[in-house]
Amino acid sequence: MEVLGKEVEAMAIESEESCTRSSRLVDLLRNFLAIQQRRAEAYAKLRSGFAEYMVSGGDLAYQQLCGEITVEFNDCSRQVLEMESLLLNPDFCRDDLAGLLKAVQAQEKQKLHLTANIQVLKKAGRPSERLVTHENCRFRKPAEHECMHVHEITEAMGTEDAEANAEYENALNESIRKVQDVVTTINEHLEEVRYEIEALEAE
Repeated sequence: MEVLGKEVEAMAIESEESCTRSSRLVDLLRNFLAIQQRRAEAYAKLRSGFAEYMVSGGDLAYQQLCGEITVEFNDCSRQVLEMESLLLNPDFCRDDLAGLLKAVQAQEKQKLHLTANIQVLKKAGRPSERLVTHENCRFRKPAEHECMHVHEITEAMGTEDAEANAEYENALNESIRKVQDVVTTINEHLEEVRYEIEALEAE
């Protein structure tokens, strides 16, 4: 009878530890989702800041915003790496979830790279619409210069412009499509995290 009592007591302790572990795991995963929300808000801030920059041309304000966003993304990444490490340690032994967080990190890195690429392309603009500068012109007298960019427009040049514009459009559209694919993949991973939370809470 005493042996049975000790077994029941051991099972109760194990069950309590399991509940505590599940609860801690749920908290950790909820914190991860909160970090992903912070990233989404940072992207929204970056998008609106870039749109404002394209209208106003305020380099300093946009550079400052980029600096703030970089700090935010670095902080988010650092916290997720810590979570990955926790999931791998013996308290949790959840390599599957650590792998999921690692996959999200990789996609977030790709998303940031593509977003920067899109902004660079949009800032440059279509080749045919870019402003002409006089930096390569020859100055003979202070008020008189010979423009090096003025030349007779030929059919070949028109074709070159059209090809350059098409190349630009293709590069921009390709980057946008890739961002959409990355966002879809991230959302699928986040859905897996939500399912895991539901399963742990149902235990």
